[in-house]
Amino acid sequence: MKKPFFLFLSLLGFLTLSTAQKKKITLEEIWGGAFRTESMDVLRSMDNGTQYTILNTERSPRSSSLDKYDYETLQKVETIVTSSENVPYFSSYSFSDDESKVLLATEVESIFRRSTLGIFYVYDIATKDLVKISDTKIQEPTLSPDGSQVAYVLDNNLYIMDLKAKTTKQITTDGSKGTIINGVTDWVYEEEFGFVRAFEWNSNGTKIAFLRFDETEVPHFSMDVYGKELYPYQHEFKYPKAGENNSLVTLHMYDVASGKISNVDLDNAYYIPRIKWMNNPDHLSVQTLNRHQDDLKMFDVKATDSSVSLLLEEKDDAYVDIDDDLTFLADDSFIWTSEADGYNHLYLYGRDGKLKNQITQGPWEVTRYYGYDKKNNRIFYQSVENGSINRDVYSISTNGKKKKRLSTKEGTNSAAFSADYTYYINTFSNAVTPYEFTLHRASDGKLVKAIKDNSALLAELEGYETSPKEFSTININGNDLNMWMIKPADFDPNKEYPLFMFQYSGPGSQSVSNSWMSTNDYWHQLLASEGYIVACVDGRGTGLKGRDFKKLTQKELGKYEVEDQIAAAKKLSELPYIDENRTGIWGWSYGGFMSTNCILKGNDVFEMAIAVAPVTSWRFYDSIYTERYMQTPQENPSGYDDNSPFNYPELLKGKYLLVHGSGDDNVHVQNSMRMIEALVQANKPFDWAIYPDKNHGIYGGNTRLHLFNKLTNFVKENL
Repeated sequence: MKKPFFLFLSLLGFLTLSTAQKKKITLEEIWGGAFRTESMDVLRSMDNGTQYTILNTERSPRSSSLDKYDYETLQKVETIVTSSENVPYFSSYSFSDDESKVLLATEVESIFRRSTLGIFYVYDIATKDLVKISDTKIQEPTLSPDGSQVAYVLDNNLYIMDLKAKTTKQITTDGSKGTIINGVTDWVYEEEFGFVRAFEWNSNGTKIAFLRFDETEVPHFSMDVYGKELYPYQHEFKYPKAGENNSLVTLHMYDVASGKISNVDLDNAYYIPRIKWMNNPDHLSVQTLNRHQDDLKMFDVKATDSSVSLLLEEKDDAYVDIDDDLTFLADDSFIWTSEADGYNHLYLYGRDGKLKNQITQGPWEVTRYYGYDKKNNRIFYQSVENGSINRDVYSISTNGKKKKRLSTKEGTNSAAFSADYTYYINTFSNAVTPYEFTLHRASDGKLVKAIKDNSALLAELEGYETSPKEFSTININGNDLNMWMIKPADFDPNKEYPLFMFQYSGPGSQSVSNSWMSTNDYWHQLLASEGYIVACVDGRGTGLKGRDFKKLTQKELGKYEVEDQIAAAKKLSELPYIDENRTGIWGWSYGGFMSTNCILKGNDVFEMAIAVAPVTSWRFYDSIYTERYMQTPQENPSGYDDNSPFNYPELLKGKYLLVHGSGDDNVHVQNSMRMIEALVQANKPFDWAIYPDKNHGIYGGNTRLHLFNKLTNFVKENL
């Protein structure tokens, strides 16, 4: 018998104690919503700090209501507005800063991952008046601070509506599809910088800062839409691939009173990933990046004359991350997160941009910044100080002292604070506990009362054959990598089992976390019930273990990550209960890029691989994401080509399944078509499937069920 080589950090208790007469999870149940968890939807704290609002919806009959609750009692105290004959069904809401009006979204339809179109209404809470903003679907409507006006984007132009006079003014006139965009982002900013609305009201509603995108020189991308008509048609949009032209992005300032637009000179900034007004209505902060994304500058723009001064600059040998943690305090000193000391931590800067002090420090990462309690000089944040697979909620003073862990349960904790930081609602889960929602005091984390849990789901799962995730670390290439493993419920250490590995592996990502099951986990449970051992290893390049661990893969995406998965598979195969001749791997998107590389470069280790919507060459992917990690193809050709799997199809030995959606606007089906052609010309047998008109998520109707039936059958037949 070979001795196990890895150290178990924790072996979580079994979800089930016996497999006798237990049901097996089915794909129909997974994709039919049988294991859906209870949640708290669209919760927002009221400014008084003692109450919060929730959007409640009913499917049958279809209705929605915006309800106000009391933090201390958790009882509903008021229904602010409900759908009726006069108020259409609404799917989201937002308040004006003074909470006098509510913006209601109806008839919402998706454009891309984050962008939407919809018909919007403004509801006056005092008068109960309802105003429709536009008969045409619009984007990103935003109320002015006092709720008297709403700005929005229609057909790539900015507009303002005066709600009292019910008059609308067009601010920009040059917007047109495929050339100029005002006030919302282009495709690549939306996808990679994570925002759509590219305009902001200042604190007193006198100015609007907005970005203008000139995408005239950005190459067109088109994909066939097959639909149900006689002839397909082409969907076209601007998509800058690595090394190609990006939009020219400029910053502008609109003066509400005069109607004049001024231009802000940012010295030819390549990217403008964030704009944020300070508390002083005459000062706007603007973050810019160079094309390599390794030099971030934050400027102070004076709204009265558009003058610009440098507040802060941060450089990195690899890249500087963009986030939404920047917070201006009352005097416009600010809180900032940075990896300057090797780990992501909180810093306090003065109004002049000079560093006052580092607030948090240690060999661990701050993962969320929640806010600042001015009254008690406390900062609230989430971190992985209690182990990189866990999340906890903490408070600390701005001088870095009096740190307090507020959460108590080991697993994943996240917090939603009341506006005055008296209370917070904690969302908790771990690998054996579905989501629990509890109310706590922010001062010490003390439990006030339970709100909602998923005990009914847990009880239901007692009737199913399931197995625990066993968390451990595995030493690979000199690093202790986080890992989980799921074994069959009737596991016998004297038997040999096939090993099926799952991973994502993208820069800064995490797949090994002590949190409740995703839909993929339920599928892994199904496979375990069929006699497979499923394992997941977060290799080098993944997140939450420091800057150097994450950024090791710079300029070499797919090299070290693949080496780690191959080495992990080899080491796991040394276990006495693993059949070394039956090893498979799968992944989606970046994970599909990885699984494809693994079965090629690790063809003596992996007998099977599944790749869903994979990148097969970073030359085909978008500029912002790819160049952040790889620079341009012109600068780093070998980094692009040495790990592009269609450059070495002759290495394929095992069974390979390739799946893609033809309507994927993110990772284009071009990636799979080039891989298919390479394998055909190498005369290599493989399986493949294309899902017509499906995007990167490959869903809709029975699509996911069909897909996972295909994946399950492929695993059973080939592993």
